[in-house]
Amino acid sequence: MSRGPDRKAPIVTADAEYVEFVQARSSALLRTACLLTAGDRQAAEDLLQTALAQAYVTWRRIREPAAREAYVRRILCRAAVRRTRRHGWRAEELVAEPPDDPVGDLSESVDQRLSVRPLLRALPARQRAVLVLRYYEDLSEAQIADALRCSPGTVKSHASRAMETLRSQLGHDFTAADAPRIRPEEP
Repeated sequence: MSRGPDRKAPIVTADAEYVEFVQARSSALLRTACLLTAGDRQAAEDLLQTALAQAYVTWRRIREPAAREAYVRRILCRAAVRRTRRHGWRAEELVAEPPDDPVGDLSESVDQRLSVRPLLRALPARQRAVLVLRYYEDLSEAQIADALRCSPGTVKSHASRAMETLRSQLGHDFTAADAPRIRPEEP
């Protein structure tokens, strides 16, 4: 009856692989979560924790190691959309004191970053997710469609509408080449 110890070995291996994945990829996933929450660091941390907890439950069933990050990214996007639906849209949150932000990069991209963040926050969650996955994560339309469980045509539609909204709100010809410069603060 050597079946007992043999069964536990894959679980230990899966746990070790999960811990290794979290240690290696959590910073990158947190940056994605920050973009999905339009710069709300606390919400991004909650979102990432939720996604990683959901991924842990099914970790052993993910056969392809290369698919693990895509799987967690899908959970992040879906959780971000659910969070927006559940909590409703909030234009801003009032706080007693402004947060202490470290001094960051003082290049010209700061102005654009500051002007785009509120606009990203104002976009519907799925449009924001499409822009984040397309221009920050550099995923193809097919990969985005897979992550959001929609058709590539829906991805194109969301991207088009979101870019049009950004163009109209910024008051100039905002192009896709401008989008990759929209980066969150490093966690």
